[in-house]
Amino acid sequence: MNNGDVSQSRRRFLIGATSVVGGVGVVGAAVPFVASWNPSAKAKAAGAPVTVNISKIEPGQQITVEWRGKPVWVVRRTEEMLEGIEKLNDRVRDPQSEDTAQQPAYIEGIYRSIKDEYAVLVGICTHLGCSPNYRPEVAPSDLGEEWLGGFYCACHGSRYDMAGRVYSNQPAPSNLEVPPYRYDSDDTLTVGLDPENV
Repeated sequence: MNNGDVSQSRRRFLIGATSVVGGVGVVGAAVPFVASWNPSAKAKAAGAPVTVNISKIEPGQQITVEWRGKPVWVVRRTEEMLEGIEKLNDRVRDPQSEDTAQQPAYIEGIYRSIKDEYAVLVGICTHLGCSPNYRPEVAPSDLGEEWLGGFYCACHGSRYDMAGRVYSNQPAPSNLEVPPYRYDSDDTLTVGLDPENV
C-alpha cells in the first residue's frame, strides 16, 4: 500500500464524516424553522382560534376541545334535550340568559347558542373552577327523578342544564360561560372568533 492509497481512504472518510455532520446540522436548523410555522403555545394560550369539525358528532354526544387553556364542550343536543331545557325555566337562576357577562351579545334566549342543536360551553364550573361531568341521562338514581340531563359538578354539587344554565340555590353563582364562536360551514365552527369576523 502506498501513501496515495492512504490519502484517498482518509479523504473519503473525512468527506463522509463532514457530510454526515453537515446533514445533522441542516436537520437541526430546519426542525425549529418548520416548527415556527405552527402557532406557539403562548399564542394558543392567548386565544388563538380553534376550528372544530362537528360533522361526526352524534346526537347526544359531547366533544371537548382546548381554547385558551380551557376545555370547551361542543354538545349536539337531541330534541328531547331541547325540550328538557324548556321545562327547566322555573328551576334555573337566569332562564333567559340575561347576564351578558356569561356569553357574547349575539347569544340570547334559553338555548344559549347560535344553532339550537349545538351547545358550545366553557367546561369550567363558575363556583371554584372544577370541571363538571356531562350527565345527559334522564333521572339517574344519583341525581334524582327531576334530573333532565345536563352537567353536574362533583366538587360541590352545582348543577347545570343542557344549555349550561345553573339551577337555583346552587354553590355556582352563574351559568357556564359561552365563548365567542362562529360557524364557518355546516360542518365546522371556530371557537374564539365572533360571526362578524368571517
